[in-house]
Amino acid sequence: MASSEVDQKFLGKAAKAVEHENPLLASVLYKILGLSINLSHQLVKAKKQRRPDGTPTSAQLDLSFHIIWLSREGLVLLEQYVVPMVGAYTELKVLAYKLRASFYHIFVLFHNTPPVSSMGVNTPDPQNTPQSRLDKGKGVATDDGSAPSSAKPSRNFEGGPVGPPPGFGPESPSAFLLKPGDYLPIAHQYFKEAAELADKILWGSHSLRLSVKTEYAAFLYECVHDFEGSRKLAKETVAQVYDATEGIDNDMFNDACELVTVLGKMMKRGLNSSNKNPASSTGSQPPARTEKGEPSAPPGMI
Repeated sequence: MASSEVDQKFLGKAAKAVEHENPLLASVLYKILGLSINLSHQLVKAKKQRRPDGTPTSAQLDLSFHIIWLSREGLVLLEQYVVPMVGAYTELKVLAYKLRASFYHIFVLFHNTPPVSSMGVNTPDPQNTPQSRLDKGKGVATDDGSAPSSAKPSRNFEGGPVGPPPGFGPESPSAFLLKPGDYLPIAHQYFKEAAELADKILWGSHSLRLSVKTEYAAFLYECVHDFEGSRKLAKETVAQVYDATEGIDNDMFNDACELVTVLGKMMKRGLNSSNKNPASSTGSQPPARTEKGEPSAPPGMI
């Protein structure tokens, strides 16, 4: 995500490289770097606090609010000050596109309507909200204050409870931070743009390119629920790494090795459960909980 160590390394390098020629851009990049480091700690904490039943505690709500706020502030800085200035840079342009997709990835995980992940702060279901006010357990209170009647109604009404009109239902608890909505399509579009740009201007073993593809594969699996597409992307990316002939320094080599290892696990992610339940391989429903030995989510990627 926007909190991955590879992204943070490139943020620091980019900020230092442009300090003299563009101090404003450098200062914003340093701010995003600090925000990213903070965000990485919050995301790890959120993953550890996730409950099996998906019911958030007050502490989890506060943590989710903090994550959404950090992501929102990072996106504002990125879109207003970084994206318009990266035309003349190569790696920084890819990084900016990737970070934009990453921030929207977090919105999808924690703030999407309808929810696509158990990490999110879910909006209450209007059909489950009380339709009538109860008067201290004595029955349904009437508008004129008269006593409730114990007689059954003489008419039978068909149909279920009527929910509020569109736009008047209960809002997400985090609506005060960010406008509720379905962020999945725009996040997917930004991941496609970042991946296409990385393929165009970075070589196959470049660690920033691998960071883009690793999070994109995680997004396909966890949010889009395109399990086969996620595994295919991971497999193709690993193959392109082995086909690359360009030289890389030791630091980038170590990062590339780590990301290739993660991608190798993602190539097999969900296959154990899909063998038992063929429907899951089509993306029609999320896979069951893993058995022992199935890989976990990539580092920094919920």
